[in-house]
Amino acid sequence: MSRKISAIIACYKDAQAMPIMAERLEATFRKIGCDYEIIFVNDGSPDDTQEVLEKLAAGNPRIKGITHSRNFGSQAAFTSGMARASGDACVFLDGDLQDPPELIEDFHKKWLEGFDVIYGVRVKREMPILWELAYKGFYRLFQKMAYIRVPVDAGDFSLIDRKVFEVLKRLPERDRFMRGLRAWTGFRQVGIPYVRPERMFGRSTNNLLSNFRWAKKAIFSFSYVPLEMISLGAIGVALLSVLAITFQIIDRILNPDLPRGVSTIIIVSLFLGSIQLFSLAFIAEYIGKIFEEVKGRPHFVVAKTLNFDEKSPS
Repeated sequence: MSRKISAIIACYKDAQAMPIMAERLEATFRKIGCDYEIIFVNDGSPDDTQEVLEKLAAGNPRIKGITHSRNFGSQAAFTSGMARASGDACVFLDGDLQDPPELIEDFHKKWLEGFDVIYGVRVKREMPILWELAYKGFYRLFQKMAYIRVPVDAGDFSLIDRKVFEVLKRLPERDRFMRGLRAWTGFRQVGIPYVRPERMFGRSTNNLLSNFRWAKKAIFSFSYVPLEMISLGAIGVALLSVLAITFQIIDRILNPDLPRGVSTIIIVSLFLGSIQLFSLAFIAEYIGKIFEEVKGRPHFVVAKTLNFDEKSPS
């Protein structure tokens, strides 16, 4: 008996792409010859995503829908889909068709070979060269900083065996970085290279600010390097202070009548002040994450479900 795959699609302003996504997913699953379900998660999309989702679900019982009460983010959408997935494995996809459903066939082959996590590796992105270089640079910097090995150029697009996503479901943290959590679980993992195309419809919701926030989420979730930098900075400033004191003593002995200005004091004060502010900023980021976690709020709030037998708790 063939095993079942649950495709989980995080949707935000993707109404135009959803029918095409469903068609391409069904064609891929039929080609593979496996049982499947397609779970669209409407993450508080302001367009007509809900109307499109209801129409798709009404015409096909294999297409299921989850609607959030507001936008909670793609990581919450994947978590919401996992909570109701009935498959032996699940596949994470963005709803904008930048994750090609046809690659699931290659994921499936690796799954049958015994791999528990198969993720897509973006060898090239169809985007301006500066943006692509920025993404590649961040992934390599993050890998150096993280206390676990997170594959470079690997996004959320992946196939995850049930024993792995059961672990992911049990993780209590609210500020989730799924590709990092996926690497943290361990198990047998392998990457499949692919070219990530441009968004088929509309504009990307990513911009410089959102990408900066995404980078912060990754670093402060899986790295202690910012805290270590504070310690190293303190040691460095202490050494500079010793050198400066030594220089001042020698200078005073050799040139007792040399007039003294305030420029050195101003420069040193500004330097130390900037170091202190950076240190406070790093500490504040970690405190903010602690504050978010201890509140214990749910990852998401479900407003409506389609084609599920019964509601699961959010």
